[in-house]
Formats: sequence, C-alpha cells, structure tokens
Amino acid sequence: MNWLPLLVLFWPLWLKRHPEQQSPIWKRRSLILLISLLTARYLHWRITSSLNLSTSLSTGLSLLLFTAEAWLLLSGLLPLWLAWRRFPDRRSTMDQLNKQWQASDWRPMVDILVPTYGEPLEVLERSLVACTHQNYRNHGVWVLDDSGRDDVKELALRLGCHYRHRPARTHAKAGNLNDGLRHCSGELVAVFDADFIPQRDFLENCIGFLQDPSVGLLQTPQTFINADPVMRNLGMERWLLPDEESFYRWIEPVRDSWGAVVCAGTAFLARRSAIDSVGGFREQAISEDFVTGLRLRHKGWKLLYLQQKLSAGLAAETMADFVRQRQRWANGTLQSLRLPDGPLGPGGLSFGERMAYLEGVVHWFNNMPRLVLMLMPLSYGLLGTLPILITSREALSMLVPLWATLLLSIGWINRGSRASLLSELTGWVLTVPLTLTVCANLMGHIGGFRVTPKHQKRNRGSFSLVLVIPLLGLLLLNLINVFGLVTMTEPLNSELLNSRPLGLTWAVINLLSIWIALRACWDPAAVDPTPWQAACLPAELEDSEQRWQRCRITALSESGVELELAMPMTAGANIRRLRWTDDVPPIPVLLERIHGNRLALRWQDLNDQTRQRLILWLFCRPHCWPERQAPPEWRAFIALTCRLFLLPSRRPFHRCLMPQSPAH
Repeated sequence: MNWLPLLVLFWPLWLKRHPEQQSPIWKRRSLILLISLLTARYLHWRITSSLNLSTSLSTGLSLLLFTAEAWLLLSGLLPLWLAWRRFPDRRSTMDQLNKQWQASDWRPMVDILVPTYGEPLEVLERSLVACTHQNYRNHGVWVLDDSGRDDVKELALRLGCHYRHRPARTHAKAGNLNDGLRHCSGELVAVFDADFIPQRDFLENCIGFLQDPSVGLLQTPQTFINADPVMRNLGMERWLLPDEESFYRWIEPVRDSWGAVVCAGTAFLARRSAIDSVGGFREQAISEDFVTGLRLRHKGWKLLYLQQKLSAGLAAETMADFVRQRQRWANGTLQSLRLPDGPLGPGGLSFGERMAYLEGVVHWFNNMPRLVLMLMPLSYGLLGTLPILITSREALSMLVPLWATLLLSIGWINRGSRASLLSELTGWVLTVPLTLTVCANLMGHIGGFRVTPKHQKRNRGSFSLVLVIPLLGLLLLNLINVFGLVTMTEPLNSELLNSRPLGLTWAVINLLSIWIALRACWDPAAVDPTPWQAACLPAELEDSEQRWQRCRITALSESGVELELAMPMTAGANIRRLRWTDDVPPIPVLLERIHGNRLALRWQDLNDQTRQRLILWLFCRPHCWPERQAPPEWRAFIALTCRLFLLPSRRPFHRCLMPQSPAH
C-alpha cells in the first residue's frame, strides 16, 4: 500500500499549532494547494477507476453520485481559491480612523432607521434604547412601523425617536426603508432590524471609515444574544457556534479582499448619497440588502467590512422559523441572478467580484448534491446496485486522505468559526427543504418576504411536521437498507458482498446523522423567551437588615439573575436588593428558587430608568460579545456522540445560556 497520501495529514496537523490569523499567508496558500491536489487526484481516480458501468441502472446511479461529489468538491474549492488573497482586517485601523475624524470638524448627521413589523414591544425597546444612547450624539432615530401600533408610537415618542407609519405597506422591508429615507435628511444612514441592539460605540467606531468619499457602505458582523434552535435543542450552546459565525468571520473577509462585501440588511452604516444614487433600497428583490449592495458596486461605490462585533440580535427561535429564514435567503439570492443589477448583470464588476458574489449563489445549489449523498447508500440494500467500485485499499489511499485533510483543515482555515462535524448538523436539517426551495425557484416560484417571529412564548414543546416527515421517511428507508445489507446472502466473490462494509458504514453514518437531525427538530417549551447570558461576576446581596453579603452572578437577563453564595443561605433569611456595577443601581429582587448555595432571583419594581440602564449594561457595553473558537474535532465528536441519546437538561439552574465577555 502507498502510505504517501496518508502522510500528507501531518501538514494540516502541523499548521494547527498556531491560529490561521497569526500565521503567514504562505501557510494558508499551501493548504489550499494541498486540498486542490488531493481533490484533483480523487476526481481523476473516480473517473478512471470507480464508475460502475455494468448495467443501465448502475451507470445512472454511478454517474449521478460522481456528479454530486464533483459539484460539492469543486464548489468547495471556489471559496478556498478566493481566500488566496490576504484579508484586510480593518479592526487594526478602526481606532486610528476614529481619532482622525474626531480631530476633524466633520460631524455628519446620522439617521438610524429601525424598520419594524409586529415585533414584541420588549424586543423593539432594546433596540431603541441602544440607538438613542449612542455615544455619538449627532444622530436621530426613526422608528418605521409597518404595523401602525399605538404602543409602538408611544414607545418611540417616550424614548425621543421619530415615528413613521406609511399608509400603504408595499414592498415589505425595502419599501419601508425607502419611505423612511424620504422623510429624513442625514448625511449618513444606519440600519438596524428591530431585534438588533447596537453597542454604544457603534457610530463612533464606524463613522471614521466613511471619511473616504468613495466608500458607500460599511458592514459589521451579526452576532446573537440567544442560541439558535440547533444549539438550544441539542443542548450544545457551549460547543456550537451560530450558523452565521463562519460567514462573518471568514466569508465576508474573503469577499472584502475582492471588494465584494455583502450588505447583510442590518448593522451597517451607509452614505446617504450612495443609497440615493441607486434609487434607494431595491424593492423588487426579496433580499433587498444583497441586491442593494450589488447595485452600489455596479455604480462604483466601495463596500467595506469591519470585523468588529458592534451589535447583537435575536436568532430564529424555532426550527421551523430557522428553516423558513434560510429559505427566504436562498430565494432572494437566487432571484438576484435574474435581475439586471445582479452578479451576472452587465458592467461594473470585475471578474473576481463576480466570482465572490456567485460563490454565495452556488452555496444554495449545494443542497441538491447533498441530498443525492443522503439517498445514495440506499442503492446497496434496497436496489442491490453498486454506485461506486471501491476496495478497502482504494478507500484508504484515495478517500481517507482527502476526507481527513478536509476534516482537519476546515476549522483552522475558517479561523475557528466552525468545526467540520458540528457544522454538518444544520445541513442535515436544511437539505430537504432547501432542495425543494431551490427547485421551486428554478421553476419560477419565488416566495415572498416574511418577518421571522421573535420572542415567542411556547407552553409546551413541539415538532414541525414539515421538517420531521421527510427525515422520518429517510430514517425508515435507511433502516430497511441496513437490514438488507446485514441479511445479504450474495455469493462470496460477488462485488456487492465485498462492498457491503462500505455500504453498511455509509448507511449507519446516515442513520446517526438523521437521528441527530430529528433530535434537533424538537423545540422545547419556552414559557419565558427572555435570553439569558452566562456570567461570572462578583456581586453583593442585601438582606432585610441592610447587610450586604458577597456572591457570584452565574447567569443574567432582563427578567432576573442566578447566583452562588459562599455558603448556603440561612433558613428564613429575607433578601432585598442586588448590586454588581456602578452603571446599574441596586435592583430589588424576589427569591424564586433555592438549591443549596445557588439562588434564582426575579427583578422587582423595575422603573423605566433602571430598565434602560440594565439593557445598556447587558447588551451595549464595548467588547461585550466574545469571538469564540470552535472546539477541536475530537471533542466535537465526543460531544455529538453524547447527544445521540441524552436529552439536554432543562432543570433549574440549567438554562440555555449564551456567553458574554467579562465586564470591564
């Protein structure tokens, strides 16, 4: 056996000694070359030696499998080769540019637009409190209310915001933003979705980049104050990173290196004249943000990306909403191909920019070959047909080196934003519905814009049948397939019997993956949808005799707090207030639960001023959102294996918690 292909695995292992962002660029390029060579070697072998052309059925299945593999491998190489360039990291110049513009006389008026349609008042209040308390004072906040609610108008006026309700709700979010633009006149425009909360220094850190008159828009990352459904439903908040983390930590910097930054629809700052030059936000597009950014590039405006987490919002709260959100993104991105100002439109874009934008389009087409890979093992046990001719020796020399190199490399080259194994969890849930969405889009059936529901109360857990039924069908077919492979009685020298280990391994992996996907589809009850943050903060607890006892806060939210005492609480003790920072006054508390030295407390009698200061402390402190690292693959594998049968604990003091950076 030729062991040379396996020896190449030492290269990604050696590279992983240091983070990619701290390594010279030649190391990244060497890994790109290695993956490309292994891919070419594997595809050459697949074409020349592994196709089963013995019958019409085996020929069709073999060519279908090869096409799916080739598409996924080659489309995966596209973002890697786009990453050949050095990424600009604008965090290094942020402070310098901030000082430059503050030393100048330029104090542009900034209009902050907050479009809203039906979001709960608690959600909108967070955003408006943060927007109105920006350190940069020359700004105005516009609440663009498409629902026309009196309580929203009252909230806006109470917080000193402009309120606008348009008579006709046409063209969804894009139409709402354009209506707001017609009534404001600031030189710069910032946009935040109703659930997004900017830090107090958002404008301070961003305005400096627009001193360059050729810059039309500056995009910042999205992060989230709550766990997405996959993280929460599997109890893997400590292990999984948000599905969007890889996009904002790696894909956007890659596109920034080509001048092809994607406008993400929220948490961005734009020049008003740039937006006006393209006729406002694109109203005929589902993804008005993506297409508007493309139009700006077609017009010659620069789009920049600042890789600094300066805001946070709410992720989709149920698996059904999570999937529908991705379906909307897929529809909007694919729709852009038909538009004259899309990535295939005439003029304005370089070849590299087109490739960077088209990579985002190709991403959605990957779901169809993924579905082929999910179904193909069925050919062994159900059809008695080999879709690939492969021996154990060939598997070790051809398949394993490529697969293992990808497994070891993804986390490193993505700068710790995703782990290969864990990132596939989302794919297993999304593959079937997104395949249907892509097929419908190609046939001309494009869905409309739908706001993702936020802050939903659920009195009991539930499955989404639309998601579960296809997975149950796949699970049943794979069980039948495994049974067929186990009970196979072919002649000892038959190719089918000799290939049984591969087919059985493939089928078992599918079974386990489908089972995990089904587990992820169970949305637990959420009587209180308030997001909670993990913490480790020294604090003091006041009793009825006005004595302060030291404690440590372990979890914190707008509704309450959990903490640990140095020793169990004395029976009959009465607690009154909690304090932990000078930025928030001591807050009256009510004891809800006690377990040894651990207490769960509920805030009491929060007035408007205290509530606002609590919101500002929880969500608007500089650097409050950490840049987490995905776990090593071996730890991810262990964690994932444990989740096969263990349900996440939701007992008292076992909340779904998102981490925060320590308070400064």
